[in-house]
Amino acid sequence: MPRATLEEILQVTQSRVAALRGCATDLARRAAAAPPPRPFLGPPLGLTVGVVAEVKRRSPSQGVIRPDLDPATHARAYARGGAVAVSVLTDEVHFGGSLDDLSQVAAAVALPVLRKDFIIDELQILEARAAGASAVLLIVRILTPERLGALAAAAAAHRLATLVEVHTAVELDAALAARPTAVGVNARDLATFAVDLRAAEGIVARVPADVPVVAESGIEGRGDVERLAAAGADFVLVGTSLARRSDPETAVRALMGVRRVRRA
Repeated sequence: MPRATLEEILQVTQSRVAALRGCATDLARRAAAAPPPRPFLGPPLGLTVGVVAEVKRRSPSQGVIRPDLDPATHARAYARGGAVAVSVLTDEVHFGGSLDDLSQVAAAVALPVLRKDFIIDELQILEARAAGASAVLLIVRILTPERLGALAAAAAAHRLATLVEVHTAVELDAALAARPTAVGVNARDLATFAVDLRAAEGIVARVPADVPVVAESGIEGRGDVERLAAAGADFVLVGTSLARRSDPETAVRALMGVRRVRRA
């Protein structure tokens, strides 16, 4: 099956958003009635790198990862292993996820839950809030600075945290201008799906010390966590290498305890 391009993924996202227009009033009502969000990745106080573990069935870059993954079961195992938060992919067409997955995870664990998707519209933020999310992912590459700012403001209005993702140093200024809860540095280029941990290390090191930074993608084992910690990562977001494991609790625990290195 041909690999989907970013443009194709965004076309599907735009169609999904268009279908939500008629549900705006109901989404707003459900979001307003949802329980208060759990705190998400505040200033890191511990000495070690926190692990954000991801519920993920497949991806355009990896193909099928774990088609039989049960989101609640995996999330509970992540929590037992010591994860500080759970990320849930909610794109159905390309990642096999759903908002129902997010709702199940939020109900199954006491950890904060991140909605990871291609968010381009305020209606998706309402969806996230209604489903029990604590935070949403905003990707600088797919948003103008004005749109990024508007979506960050909308998230804040609904008491949701923001993980604002960058891939290049040029994108970092726009991310910081959005006043994110945390900056995510994605080692994967969304255009080519290639992973470059060395480039990610350089960007991690440039994030101001008072902004939590999450290293994303390409993290296969403890050695990668140690490498990114040395660059200054406060957290790592790990998907494929955890989601495919038959014992995700042990897999998370194997990544824990890596000492943080404070950025200048």
